Amino acid sequence: MLTSDKKGAVAETAIIHAATRLGISVYTPVAEGGRYDMIFELGSRLVRVQCKWAPRHDDVVVLRCYRARRNRQGLIRRIYLEGEIDAFAAYCADVDRCYFLPYELFAGRTQVHLRLGPCRNNQRNGVNWARDYEFAATLGDRGAIAQLGERRRGTPKVAGSSPAGSTPLSGFAESGDLAPLGQPL
Repeated sequence: MLTSDKKGAVAETAIIHAATRLGISVYTPVAEGGRYDMIFELGSRLVRVQCKWAPRHDDVVVLRCYRARRNRQGLIRRIYLEGEIDAFAAYCADVDRCYFLPYELFAGRTQVHLRLGPCRNNQRNGVNWARDYEFAATLGDRGAIAQLGERRRGTPKVAGSSPAGSTPLSGFAESGDLAPLGQPL
């Protein structure tokens, strides 16, 4: 059985591998203990990424959006605050997939459930489908970065998805923080 540290190392390695395969430049810190584990270069934007091991429970991949440490009083859990990170990247070994979730979509949450299969109660609204957050869907050639268009006033917008704005990175795109690869903001 893997320790927490080893699970983290496996997750980080898988995430670096998946991002690099998509042509994303990945930078890692020299020392441990920072708020984020790596930086993705997305166009002209540097995105601070917190990596997580995401276990599978039945048809759900569980992303824990907090950090934990032990002290004399026991286990201390702390959620990530705005400004500490820009996104979560998660690796689920059971399905051998990496997921990318912009922080602002899940700010203040302690967990995010990504559904692999249909809900038992047939719920469809408000479901976070795992396939929508896979690296290829969010960061790949046909993902949100490739779908950025121009509004009349010249700011980036999401176009080409169905329906428009349905890509998981629409929060980045609408805020004007991303530009197509190789183009300035």
